[in-house]
Amino acid sequence: MSALPESTDNQRGFDFEVGSWTVRHRTKRPTGEWVEFDGTCINRPLIGGQANVEEHTFQRPIGVGHGIALRAYDPTTELWAIWWVDSRLPHLPLDPPVVGRFEGGVGTFCADSLLDGVMTRTRFIWSHITATSARWEQAFSTDSGASWDVNWVMQFQRAA
Repeated sequence: MSALPESTDNQRGFDFEVGSWTVRHRTKRPTGEWVEFDGTCINRPLIGGQANVEEHTFQRPIGVGHGIALRAYDPTTELWAIWWVDSRLPHLPLDPPVVGRFEGGVGTFCADSLLDGVMTRTRFIWSHITATSARWEQAFSTDSGASWDVNWVMQFQRAA
């Protein structure tokens, strides 16, 4: 793991992810059926640990794909913002970033945007974080967070 400069606890929230990972993905299709596939992830810090980039390779049943998460930390608000780029549609406008922080070892990040014409809240949760593993999930809510539909789960294992 790369040495990063001293910072607030929240700014160090993603330090655990620096390095190489194998990832088991579970994604929910619109039909409700879950699909599982493997992938890899490499994360590296940027601008002295105040940002990082997470690069994914997906071994999807329909073929290999790629994605990038770019994260930036604002020390004034103590919030992280996360943007996503998918290789299948790389020139789409970026969605509003999910924004949030780590508290008690769990990172929660949310954003509101139009999804298929419906105002939808997106939530990312990072949890079960150890030196060698972590869990990420994405969920959508169309009722302002009263209920959530989890639609993507990633289980990270540090690569040897």
